[in-house]
Amino acid sequence: MADEPENKKKKMEIKEGILFGMGNPLLDITANCDEDFLKKYDLKTDNAILAEEKHKPLYQDMIDTYQHVEYTAGGATQNSMRVAQWLLGVPKIATFMGCIGKDKFGEILKQKATEIGVAVHYQYNDAEPTGTCATLVTGKYRSLCANLAAANCFTKEHLDEKLHWELVEKAQFYYVSGFFLTVCPPAIQEVANHACSHNKMFMMNLSAPFLSQFFKEPLMAAMPYIDIIFGNETEAATFGKEQNLGEDDIKEIALKVIALPKENKARSRIVVFTQGPDPVLVATDGKVTEYPVIPLADKDIVDTNGAGDAFVGGFLSQLVQGKPIEDCVRCGNYAAHLIIQRSGCSFPEKPDFK
Repeated sequence: MADEPENKKKKMEIKEGILFGMGNPLLDITANCDEDFLKKYDLKTDNAILAEEKHKPLYQDMIDTYQHVEYTAGGATQNSMRVAQWLLGVPKIATFMGCIGKDKFGEILKQKATEIGVAVHYQYNDAEPTGTCATLVTGKYRSLCANLAAANCFTKEHLDEKLHWELVEKAQFYYVSGFFLTVCPPAIQEVANHACSHNKMFMMNLSAPFLSQFFKEPLMAAMPYIDIIFGNETEAATFGKEQNLGEDDIKEIALKVIALPKENKARSRIVVFTQGPDPVLVATDGKVTEYPVIPLADKDIVDTNGAGDAFVGGFLSQLVQGKPIEDCVRCGNYAAHLIIQRSGCSFPEKPDFK
């Protein structure tokens, strides 16, 4: 037993394809807007929803109304894979699957992901265009409205193809954003089962309040397989309320989430809740640890869009190297701190994380 701490310190070799992500690849269309524009489409600040029929004109309206509109590769899981890949600096450590259309937006998405080193294995849909996400920035807050389109068409059959399943088998760490619960729960369950039966690490994100409210069944079907679950304080409070775990004390919710039933008894569940400028909460083995974030003045915040995705990407970049949780959180905070000083989930050419 005396050697155990030393063994835990050993750095895990970073192998190609060690990290596998699955989610909704979207092209983010970003514009700075005012409250009246949000009200026009019944949108709220600092929120994320799926587009309804009334939101369909939104995307063209943004382009027509605002002079400076930016296009960036997006989608929560793909963002996290890009950030992790950027931090690791070795090509094809991260593999990503999702569904896109056969169009120009899809080509842009693939280019953006592959130029940073992510190995993308998209499913292509002939009938639907590549998904888009309106990112409406008001001050330092953002409102997301996603039109999944082709992203909504991912099927388990794509995952089951021999070449693609070999990529699943090759990985040791799996991350799926909660948004994918609306698209293909069978694919989530298949990957979760594989991770559990091979003692690999399966991770998910609460992602948005509406998922805990309206997609409880697939979320709670996946929960027993989740080794690490991420979320922010709003998502945690909503999950707590919907699952009768309380909604006022985020620490208490975190402790109750780690105690939920778990299939793989070989490792304890870890809950990671971010709280904006307040400390990150990490719960495991019956206790909660607080990790302070890097301070940032309000005037330096450009765009909070992608902060959560960046945090996860930073966290994963250290996790796949076998680093301790405190290093994972520290890198998550570094990545989030960097991204919110930029527009969208973008980053400089080289990281300077130490």
